[in-house]
Amino acid sequence: MAASSSTMLLLPPPHPSFLSRNSLPSLHAYPISLLKTTTAPYRLHLSSRRHLSSISAALKALVFDCDGVILDSEQFHRQAYNDAFSHFNVRSPSSSSQPLNWSLEFYDKFQNLVGGGKPKMRWYFNEHGWPSSTIYDSPPEDSSDREKLVDILQDWKTERYKAIIKSGTVEPRPGILRLMNEAKAAGKLLAVCSAGTKSSVILCLENIIGLERFTNLDCFLAGDDVKEKKPNSSIYITASKKLGVSAKECLVIEDSVIGLQAATGAGMPCIITHTSSTANQDFKEAVGVYSDLGNVRLEDLELLLENVVATT
Repeated sequence: MAASSSTMLLLPPPHPSFLSRNSLPSLHAYPISLLKTTTAPYRLHLSSRRHLSSISAALKALVFDCDGVILDSEQFHRQAYNDAFSHFNVRSPSSSSQPLNWSLEFYDKFQNLVGGGKPKMRWYFNEHGWPSSTIYDSPPEDSSDREKLVDILQDWKTERYKAIIKSGTVEPRPGILRLMNEAKAAGKLLAVCSAGTKSSVILCLENIIGLERFTNLDCFLAGDDVKEKKPNSSIYITASKKLGVSAKECLVIEDSVIGLQAATGAGMPCIITHTSSTANQDFKEAVGVYSDLGNVRLEDLELLLENVVATT
């Protein structure tokens, strides 16, 4: 069957010893078009272990997004929203017998439709009816009362989210800490570029990757540090300048098409490690697509980037 150039071939990455025995590149998540035209000559070209060593410096910086990449944050945001609805006994007309509860199936779609906590609630209540609660016994009709309801719910939800992140029960996504450790041990630069507010991202990083890894980052940028947020490319362009490397020497790890657009707009190759809420997005511009990074090693990413550089 003929394959389009945008189709991604997802193969399990080889065991690390595979490379040492055969000196062959990992083919995990290479574009099919690239495999069809260059697999054989590329394999022959890289048959020398000495040559592999000489080209491995092509990857100089590993750049992570935070929400969705380092941790699957949306599941904890959803939990915090539902805890807020339960705490204030928020009952919308469509679910008046029980406190409002956003299901995983609903939220996976919803969080890609409306950004931001307050806009989410405004949109939902406008569409499904404003709720009763312990804040207002009857659904608020005045715009100022509606805003007060949203403000109180959002403030409580934010504090609940922080408590969840600080609880010590939240784990990073598979492979993230190992890749960071491998990159540092290999002398690569490490950066985190998130569209989130700085205080929120710092909270996540300190608690999820640990204070030592966070303070040892070579570059950390949040949404507060740039004028325009993703999909605008300014955050990645700024990171490249701060790191002192070219865009092609960076590899960005993102989870959504918005982040992918920001990275590629800056001229940076980007791999995707999608979540359940972003799995069906169009990632044809990514150089690799993974459900998670649990079996992906730094050497796989080095060879992936070198293949991309060699064909551009």
